[in-house]
Amino acid sequence: MLTLPPSVKIYVAAQPADARKSFDGLAALVEAEFGLTPLSGHLFVFLNRRGHVAQILFWDRNGFCIVKKRLEAGTFRIAREAAGDVTHLEIDSAELALMLEGIDLAGAKRRKRYCHAA
Repeated sequence: MLTLPPSVKIYVAAQPADARKSFDGLAALVEAEFGLTPLSGHLFVFLNRRGHVAQILFWDRNGFCIVKKRLEAGTFRIAREAAGDVTHLEIDSAELALMLEGIDLAGAKRRKRYCHAA
């Protein structure tokens, strides 16, 4: 399970990204498509067109890091579909961990939990 501080947000691209893109290409996508700053320390997740490669871009104090996972069988699935012209979705660390493990959350129901409003 991924343990991230609550200040770190996780954004998943709604549209597929070229899996050949590296640091500068993915950072440019974050700025141009998401309208966000890639140096923010948040995690930006990209899936390729076939859905078998996931890339996570984040800034780690003094440089970009990319975590990349390729499935030999099966595909990654985003927990919920993007509506309309949405360029990205925000998910939590539990959803990301389950997505990377190959668990399809499409039919899952999230139970009500207490959330402290900041």
